[in-house]
Amino acid sequence: MSKRIQRVNALIKRELSQLILKELDFPLDILVTLTRVETTSDLRDTNVWISIIPDEKNEKIIEILDKNIYFLQQKLNKRLKMRLLPKIKFLEEKKTKEASRVEEILERLKK
Repeated sequence: MSKRIQRVNALIKRELSQLILKELDFPLDILVTLTRVETTSDLRDTNVWISIIPDEKNEKIIEILDKNIYFLQQKLNKRLKMRLLPKIKFLEEKKTKEASRVEEILERLKK
C-alpha cells in the first residue's frame, strides 16, 4: 500500500469519526468505533469497518449509518480537499469479536 493511500485512509478515518460523533445521534448505551479504513488504489471506494458495543445493536447501527451515507459523504466532501473522494461503504468489524472470543477462552483456560 502506498504512502498516499495510507494518508488518505488516516484522513478519512479521522474526519469521518468526527462527523459521526458530532452529526449522528445514537442511543446513549451504544459505543460506535471506526476500527479501520481501506481505500482502493484508484481512490474510488473506501471500506470503513466499525465496531459496535453491544453486539446486539450491530444491524441497527449499520442501518442508521447507511441511511445517513449521503449526508456523511457530502460533509466529508466539503471537509477534504480532494479531486476525487471515494465512495464510502460501512462494514461490521469481525476481528474484534474474534479477538474478544479468543480472550474469553484463554481466561477460562487459566481458571
